[in-house]
Amino acid sequence: MIALRGIDKRYGTQIALHDVSLEVRPGAVTALVGPNGSGKTTLIKTILGLTRPDAGTVALAGVPIDREGEYRRHLGYMPQAGHFPEHLAVGEVIQLVDALRRGIAVDDDLLHAYDLGAIWEKKVSALSGGTRQKLSAAIAFRYAPQVLILDEPTAGLDPLACGILKDKIRRVRQAGCTVVITSHIMSELEELADDIAFLCDAQLQFSGPVVALLERTKQPRLEGAVAALLRARSGSRPDAPPRYDVENIPTLERP
Repeated sequence: MIALRGIDKRYGTQIALHDVSLEVRPGAVTALVGPNGSGKTTLIKTILGLTRPDAGTVALAGVPIDREGEYRRHLGYMPQAGHFPEHLAVGEVIQLVDALRRGIAVDDDLLHAYDLGAIWEKKVSALSGGTRQKLSAAIAFRYAPQVLILDEPTAGLDPLACGILKDKIRRVRQAGCTVVITSHIMSELEELADDIAFLCDAQLQFSGPVVALLERTKQPRLEGAVAALLRARSGSRPDAPPRYDVENIPTLERP
């Protein structure tokens, strides 16, 4: 569904991505992981068309992405922290996005599951962090996208809301939606992801099924497998502790 070929990106003298080629399988959930500064944010921005690579190509369903951004009609994006106009009410935010995405059938599942109708008139400025996250999720899934990019989607959600969101991710995957997800919770990725893409030092170090990574690293859990990749990359002894704190390995840095 998403194909990146030879992506290079620099910011001044800093190399953000170097020769990154990645195939994101259609209808699969792909976890994007790596330490801070590994290039994950730049990769996501490249897919979204928010940054242009210095070299390489990006294609969606075999069609190169265009500068006009028409392909974005097929994308859903849930940032780590959604930012909405503070003076607008919840209903006004949804109506505003509906107007921008006119002509697309809407999916109200999360709107109802999170009971956002009960706070339709409530101003964004009065919402808690968790409720803002629910609103962001409802908007990301609302337009039945072919591709969903979810950046730390369960951050700030209570266990019930988290379970609702994960169930929704599974349902859209079963319906054929392609999902790219980042999370600092390894058990969450293990629960949801079919494939994994591991970035480190601006390069793609591994991409493939989660089960293949577990077999390659001889680890029973994803957390240990990612730590093993980091040890291998840093040249540490197999019995040495990882250079990075395992709990923070896949945290997605803010732009």
